Order: sequence, then C-alpha cells, then structure tokens
Amino acid sequence: MESRYEGSDGAWLSGSGLGGRGPLANVTFQAVPDYNAPRWPDPQYPQQAHLDVAVEDVDAAEAQVIELGGQPLGAAGENWRVYADPAGHPFCLVFDTE
Repeated sequence: MESRYEGSDGAWLSGSGLGGRGPLANVTFQAVPDYNAPRWPDPQYPQQAHLDVAVEDVDAAEAQVIELGGQPLGAAGENWRVYADPAGHPFCLVFDTE
C-alpha cells in the first residue's frame, strides 16, 4: 500500500493486496476530536473498525507489526492472530494453514 494523502484531518492508503496479486484496496482514516481508544474486548470502549490483513508468512508479518509499534493481544485461532496498532485499534493477521 502507498500513502495517497496525509494531513491533519486524516490519511488515505491505496494499493493491491498480497504482493500485487490481490484486489485493489483503499483505506481512509479520519481524525476524531476527543478520541477514546478502544480497549478490546471491553464493550465500554468499542472498536470503530476491524481489519483482517491476509499474510503469507504470519511469523514474518508479526515481526513487522511489532517493529512498527503493534502489540499482540493474546487472542488467536487456527488461522488468525489479534494485535493492536499503536493507537489501540485491534486488527487480525489471517493466513492459510495448509
């Protein structure tokens, strides 16, 4: 993904998934005054959105997530792991198990 716009009011990312082989993806983020970060899974502080990010090598992707400031949230399934971005938004890395 590449940044198409970055400003004080938000950001826009665009690109193809899975090394250019996946569908085009556009993600826009908006600044929110008086923001309250989510505290997953606490319903008193709900998530505003949730992304599932498909990866080919989950261990390599996890290392990148942590290097960029993400934190593992200790939840996982057969083909997914949950993390929080530096602002506290939860997201999942999803992967094939075959």
